[in-house]
Amino acid sequence: METSIEGAVADTGGSAAPVDPPVAAAPPTTAATTAAPTAAAATVTAVAERAAGADPAAAPRRVAAPPVSLSPSRAGDFMQCPLLYRFRVIDKLPEKPTEAATRGTLVHAVLERLFDAPAAERTAPRAKALVPGQWDRLRESRPEVVELFADDPEGERLARWLGEAEQLVERWFTLEDPSRLEPAERELFVEAELDSGLRLRGIIDRVDVAPTGEVRIVDYKTGKAPRPEYSEGALFQMKFYALVVWRLKKVVPRRLQLVYLGSGDVLTYDPVLADLERVERKLLALWEAIRLATETGDWRPRPTKLCGWCDHQAHCPEFGGTPPPYPLPVRAAGPGSAAQGRMGRD
Repeated sequence: METSIEGAVADTGGSAAPVDPPVAAAPPTTAATTAAPTAAAATVTAVAERAAGADPAAAPRRVAAPPVSLSPSRAGDFMQCPLLYRFRVIDKLPEKPTEAATRGTLVHAVLERLFDAPAAERTAPRAKALVPGQWDRLRESRPEVVELFADDPEGERLARWLGEAEQLVERWFTLEDPSRLEPAERELFVEAELDSGLRLRGIIDRVDVAPTGEVRIVDYKTGKAPRPEYSEGALFQMKFYALVVWRLKKVVPRRLQLVYLGSGDVLTYDPVLADLERVERKLLALWEAIRLATETGDWRPRPTKLCGWCDHQAHCPEFGGTPPPYPLPVRAAGPGSAAQGRMGRD
């Protein structure tokens, strides 16, 4: 594709170029094995599962079984700490909801639902007005989030938290103009199987398609944009999605876009086929390391500054804990088995 999304779409907003170019509605360009949720409750549930670190189609606390697919969050878990991956995917240890992750879930649901309204009605006041209702739906679908404010009988902390969610939603309007967007897909669950048999899956926040067929993948982040030296790590998830889209439709997305509501930044990247091929090779190496760790039961912790936020310190040897008994059969580790403890982001 030789033209950009911006060049493919006429500017209807005057001479000044908008932050976000208008993108016309078009038939979906990504094939999904499961349709994107349409009911608000289903949406909140799917997004909440992602925020909690679950695979999109995974049910909580299932009987232990070897992993069969890889999502961006699970790949990130293994690269961060192989033992964390084990705790979440193999042992399925419960994790407490956090205010930050739950706020992200809430904001994602609001931004998705706003596009149900006609373009002219997609205003900041309307979006903010969606927050209370989506919070109610989230509490219905994920009752455990109520525990976040169990010690807040007067509701002051909850009111402040909801206000912060409203601020994030309002900031979005300074970064994109939803009245000029008609997403082809929202909260789209996608899944593709590589030639190796590795199954990749994930949920894409938004897919925009220009009249010329060029695809833009958009992801909302409720935190702050990373420093430039860490931008490659932030783009890993987006390149993962681009790889899935390419494998499904043989179309390289024209643009990958991360919208950081916490800091008001927009990070964009225009991938080429070589980028996606590199990501695929990285994922195959990652999956081989996961397979080896699964078969040998050799899941090693990797201490980082993120350990302070981990729910599983009581089970982690780095904190004097003991992992639960390994629930899968194991074989003796062979030469090279230590490699799984050194997987990095590059």
